[in-house]
Amino acid sequence: MQTLSLKDYNIYIGNNGWTILNKIVQNDYSNQGTLIIVDENTAAHCLPILATSVDFGYKTIQIPAGEVHKNIETCISIWAQMMARKLGRKSLVINLGGGVIGDMGGFCASTFKRGMDFIQIPTTLLSQVDASVGGKLGVDFQEVKNSIGLFKNPKAVLVMPQFLQTLPWRELRSGFAEMLKHGLIADAEQWENLRLINREGLQNRDWTNAIGASIAIKQQVVEQDPFERGLRKSLNFGHTIGHAIESYFLKTDTPLLHGEAIAIGIVCESYLSHLKTDLPLSALNSIQTAITNIYDHQHIPVSAFEDLIELMHQDKKNEGIHINFTLLNAIGDAAINQTANLAEIGAALDFYNKSTETEARARAKK
Repeated sequence: MQTLSLKDYNIYIGNNGWTILNKIVQNDYSNQGTLIIVDENTAAHCLPILATSVDFGYKTIQIPAGEVHKNIETCISIWAQMMARKLGRKSLVINLGGGVIGDMGGFCASTFKRGMDFIQIPTTLLSQVDASVGGKLGVDFQEVKNSIGLFKNPKAVLVMPQFLQTLPWRELRSGFAEMLKHGLIADAEQWENLRLINREGLQNRDWTNAIGASIAIKQQVVEQDPFERGLRKSLNFGHTIGHAIESYFLKTDTPLLHGEAIAIGIVCESYLSHLKTDLPLSALNSIQTAITNIYDHQHIPVSAFEDLIELMHQDKKNEGIHINFTLLNAIGDAAINQTANLAEIGAALDFYNKSTETEARARAKK
């Protein structure tokens, strides 16, 4: 069991996290009531694993799966069920699921009766390496991701790689994008190790060490800047454009998973880095090739550029009228608080469209 100690809580990495969970509940919440929040996927695939591994009683709330349900309406349903179950401020919420469950379940726990303790048990690769760290909670509002929320740390985070065996390949690939991002902003060696993994290599592997290394990168950043006033903005690399793309495609018949949209954002913002912060062309090409080798090409209509830029203008990271980016000086070296004009952003989207489509066609001919 690997333990990463933050100021207010610990992150435990390993498949025997159940021992820790049982101890926490028995010591602090045995007579207060325990609630587990799941969606239909984790109810089917993850809750049975928990049920055979814990020795305490609990109640459950099940919500629909998917980013489209990460909104205030779902929160109202959760709060109503918390009230009906007579939960109090000394009760415990356990969020068993991916990033949507962790963000929204933590948000509901932190606001119900002015705050209850919660534990995160992330069950996707994405949530294990990203959403599990840092205490960011919230929901989407008016098509803007995570625009309503707060910072609140959990009681503990239990990262158990065994849950990754329940995931489809596409979900693994989604989480892998955040791991690539961590290497790009802070650890060139980690990037080199990860970029050699191909599409087929995402499955049937032991992720424990790679997860620990990725979480450690985010842990170091979050500890230095818990409220995103400076260094923590480096974690937004790929996300200004990526979040806009995710929101745009969420309204279409072909929605993208979070990591799939972030992969596009990584390519686009690497291009902006080449323009604005002198990221070497060789590095840009390396990043673009690595992303194309893993992720399918998703054409972005030129007619969507205006809508995407409007979504970027709504990004909570912006200051004043400027769209805020984190870019790269070099692989492993992030540059925060960068801006780009509309022509440069359009050029970045064009670069993604043309470069990844060309490589995807070449790969298909092999």
